[in-house]
Amino acid sequence: MENDHAFLEFVVKALVDNPDAVAITRTVDEMGVLLTLTVHPDDMGKIIGKSGKTAESLRILLRVVGMKHNARVNLKINEPPGGKRSLEIKTVDQVVDELPG
Repeated sequence: MENDHAFLEFVVKALVDNPDAVAITRTVDEMGVLLTLTVHPDDMGKIIGKSGKTAESLRILLRVVGMKHNARVNLKINEPPGGKRSLEIKTVDQVVDELPG
């Protein structure tokens, strides 16, 4: 296991209530290293944090770990099915109907 992967796994498992549901995949390409994080849907708030501050901090720390090993490390957090950010496509008529009248 690479240093960046091990670091992310250690920190995330310490933050969440369901550490067994933490899954991290690591891919390397010409852009650098991409770590993709999947957690239990109930733990998404703990990983994202207030105004995204926890996720931003994780990304900064991963960049530091990467710099130490001459690698560019990025973090992608998978949105769980049915998450708040899932897109709901509405027609113009539906939007107009929802306007206060």
